[in-house]
Formats: sequence, C-alpha cells, structure tokens
Amino acid sequence: MTHVYNFSAGPAVLPREVLEQAAAEMLDWHGSGMSVMEMSHRGPEFISIYEDAVRNLRDLLGVPANYKILFLQGGGIGENAIVPLNLAGLSMAQPATVDFVRTGSWSTKSFQEAARYVQANLAAGPRAGEGYTSIPPQESWQLSKDAAYLHICTNETIDGVEFNFVPTVQGDTPIVADMSSHILSRRVDVSKYGVIFAGAQKNIGPAGLTIVIVREDLLGHALPICPSAFDWKIVADHDSMYNTPPTYGIYIAGLTFQWLQKQGGVAAMEQRNIEKARLLYDALDADDFYQNRVAPDCRSRMNIPFFLRDESLNDKFLAGAKARGLLQLKGHKSVGGMRASIYNAMPIEGVQALVDYLNEFAGR
Repeated sequence: MTHVYNFSAGPAVLPREVLEQAAAEMLDWHGSGMSVMEMSHRGPEFISIYEDAVRNLRDLLGVPANYKILFLQGGGIGENAIVPLNLAGLSMAQPATVDFVRTGSWSTKSFQEAARYVQANLAAGPRAGEGYTSIPPQESWQLSKDAAYLHICTNETIDGVEFNFVPTVQGDTPIVADMSSHILSRRVDVSKYGVIFAGAQKNIGPAGLTIVIVREDLLGHALPICPSAFDWKIVADHDSMYNTPPTYGIYIAGLTFQWLQKQGGVAAMEQRNIEKARLLYDALDADDFYQNRVAPDCRSRMNIPFFLRDESLNDKFLAGAKARGLLQLKGHKSVGGMRASIYNAMPIEGVQALVDYLNEFAGR
C-alpha cells in the first residue's frame, strides 16, 4: 500500500497505532468474542471502555471534579442548537440574550443557529467587507450585561484563526467554547470555561461522536423544548447512557486518549504542534508565491489555509500533490485556495514532505 499523508480537515487522520489496534480487535475485543460494534452499551465490556475513556480524557485535559464529561451524537452543528437549548434557561428573560464573537465560518454558523432559540447578540466580528483574518481586540467587544453566556470558537477550521487567550467576561457569565478542531492539541485551563464542546472527527476519532465538558452548576437549565436525549442534565445523570451512545466512536476515542498519554500528554503534543506549524508557516512566508492571509498572532496551529499567487495553477498544484501522496489539500469551497490540517496524528515527516513539495512547485 502506498504511504500517504492525509491533510483533510475532518474526518481527519488518526494515529496509525490506534487504527492497527482497532483492526486487531475488530472481531474479538479482549477475548470477549465480540466486536465493540456488537456490544451492549450497558454491558460490562463496553462500560469498562467508556469509563477508561472518561478517566483518560479527564487526566489529559486536567478536567476539574465539578465538571461532567458527556458523550453525545450530533457533531458541532448539532451542538450549535443543543447549547442554547441547554443554557437559555440561565436567563430570567426569555428569549435569553447570548453574546457571540464571530471569527470565522463556524462561529457564524453557531450565531445563526442559536438565533432560532435565543436573542443572539453579535458582540464582535469583522468589519463590513472584511474576511475572517484576525480576532477583534477584546476592548472593542460589545458584551451584554445580562447574557446567558458568551460563545466563541477557539479555532476556526475553515478560516485558520485561533484564540491564544481566554476572554474576560462580565461577572460570572459562562464562556462556551467550540474547540472542535484543536482540542487536545494545546493546554487548556478548563476551569476558565463553563462549557467546552468538540466534534470528535478532527483530533479524537470518527465522525458522529461529540464530547461536551460542562460545569455541574450549568446543568438543569434546559428549555422545555430541548429533546431529552440532548438535555445535558439527563445525559449526565445517566452517565451518557440515557440512549444508545456512539459506542464505536467512544472506543476509538478511548484508544486515541491512550495514544496521547504514551506521547507524553497534551503538553508534549503542544510542543510538537508548535514545531509543525512553524515549519509550514515559514515555508509559506518564504516568498510571495504562496499567501496566508491570517494575522500572525491569530494563526492556527491546526488548520493552515493558503493561496497560490497565480490561482490558475491550483489544479496543477493539487494534481502534483496527489502524485506525491499529499492528499486533501483543497481549501473549503466557501473560501477557495488550499488548506493543510496538521492535527495531532499528522507526523512532522508529513509536514516536511509538504514543505518539500511547496518549495519544488514554486521553483518549477
């Protein structure tokens, strides 16, 4: 089999060691005679898988004891509705006001979806006609006095903008952070956030699994219209087993958590990710043949969009990359250009192979 490097933004590359273990255990998990896909979610075999995954994730992120870790279906787009349905009850006024900072395509989707259930206030965003290339200075944010929560997307998968700070809020307003595309790639002080959620298909496992980390005092505030399967209080009370969870996704996530621990944990991965991102950005910045349009202090370590100076060469660039085994480099259809997603499972050898190709193609 030809070796390739997969730069897809999601579903994305998984650690080879994880895939090999899953393949070895496909027909018989630990002598049970069953595949994990065949197990009852309430049986002792799967409960042990689930409990290990929760424990290891709590250890990797340093999740405080007063936070619940939930495994749900729905993905990031699903959570854009599930979050306001769970937290709008924090406000005495209905509809509740929720503040949003728009820094890219995903925070925009969150804003638009939440507006169906709450009064969505655009606290900050780009000026008219500007693209998403930076994070507005916090002193320019127009935060509400009585917001139920503040929503941010800490890493924009499509636009390549990443937060490098935790926002300051008024009073005890909880911060809700969509960390889908950089969770477990850098250290995070979970206690600074009320809720962290992430789709698994970037840095954790297969599509279909969503992880929610929620402070306990934020449970029990769901609107009456919130489906019971997505009411965080109900899900927490049943240890994510109120309905059948995405069992195989949880299993793969658990293997990924074990792999991360073997790599030295999140702190060690952060240093690797800094090195990988620096290598790629240095190559893109070397001359004006390629262009990254994101402000340097907001550049994502995970998702790196770039453009060729002469975009008539795009198809030729992609064809040459594919011939080299460098896959999924085409940018999102909404922005065009190219994008390299270099998640935890992407080895530095893959980034170096891409850099070598960038240099060769520009030279030709």
